[in-house]
Amino acid sequence: MNCLDFQGLEAIVNWRKFQIFPWVTALALVLSTVLTACALPQVNAQERIFLGLSVEFLDEYELPKRPFQDTPVGGLSGITYDRQRDRFYVISDDRGHYAPARFYTLKLNLDSNSSDPPKIASVDIESVTFLKGEDGNPYPIGEIDAEGIAFASPNSVYIASEGIARKGLAPFIHEINLETGQFVRDITLPKRYIPDTAENQTQGIQDNFGLESLTLNPRGFGDATVDPYRLFTATEAPLVQDLDELDAELPPKNRLLHYLISDGPPILISENLYTLDESIRWSLYKGLPELLALEQGGHLLSLERHFGFLGFGAKLFEIQTGSATDTSRIASLKGELKKVEPIKKRLLLNLQDLGIELDNLEGMTLGPRFSDGSQSLILISDDNFNPDQVNQILLFRLKL
Repeated sequence: MNCLDFQGLEAIVNWRKFQIFPWVTALALVLSTVLTACALPQVNAQERIFLGLSVEFLDEYELPKRPFQDTPVGGLSGITYDRQRDRFYVISDDRGHYAPARFYTLKLNLDSNSSDPPKIASVDIESVTFLKGEDGNPYPIGEIDAEGIAFASPNSVYIASEGIARKGLAPFIHEINLETGQFVRDITLPKRYIPDTAENQTQGIQDNFGLESLTLNPRGFGDATVDPYRLFTATEAPLVQDLDELDAELPPKNRLLHYLISDGPPILISENLYTLDESIRWSLYKGLPELLALEQGGHLLSLERHFGFLGFGAKLFEIQTGSATDTSRIASLKGELKKVEPIKKRLLLNLQDLGIELDNLEGMTLGPRFSDGSQSLILISDDNFNPDQVNQILLFRLKL
């Protein structure tokens, strides 16, 4: 029965409800409730799954390529925000060839007090922190490829090393002391992510396509011993054992990891299938360089990046993990997976529509709130230490 049928029935009941039986009055109340529901706006399934986010582009800024404390400022592959200190921490993917593995502390000065849209007035590099391994020494040259960084209050950052498959070097995630750069602990990765051999590889991350993304849920601002938080990372491209080399029509299948971080050993909660955008054609490569957890549980932003004959491109998606199948016990994701529900995703923005020349965007974080209370979103590019590329910072407003 549709709403119009109910409306006709309600008219009959209202006319006779006091003339027939007392129970008809109760029926009239039920029908009124149904009619009230009919009057509510109808919401489709996708609107119920996603948050209804949108983004507004505000500004572009180019960080000058000036040396800082005898280090070249470049290779900026990940960014994270420390709300208490109002500072950004930016990881360099220098493998130690130009200077030891490191992250920089930045202060973004926003011009957001006028009636015009907020802009980036300037960016100050305040310090550089060198990373140290479990032995207390800087990571050996060529044995770390730091791509992701995530701040954990009060005094830690997590870093993700992509791994170097051609050298048989595994990816890793380490917790690092914010002030000293000293190793704190390791986040154990499943064995299926570890390259089994440098040659004729049959499992693990692909070379230069390992772990780039890293994010903590925004509620993880307190001490993990009191307030456990969630950590997310994903492969930039499929694991070797998941490659559909014989079927180019199937979308690339990445894996996303979800950990619970507390005062005990980190716990792997789940692993889910993330399929890369299929609409990108004629690209030389494409991948998933960044994730950003949102305060609403199970909701994240994802940044997909590609490069082709026309240069760099990127797309921003809203993703939802709640209904995705746990793939942690699936040895290979090859072929068509009819019984595996992937992470749901919705395109928020094709950055090529902004009308600006994009560089190699790899990092993303929430930033400070603007003077009107709205939320800022910042993206940053990796210039690959190439003089023809730039350290590009993009400023957006994230709207809900």
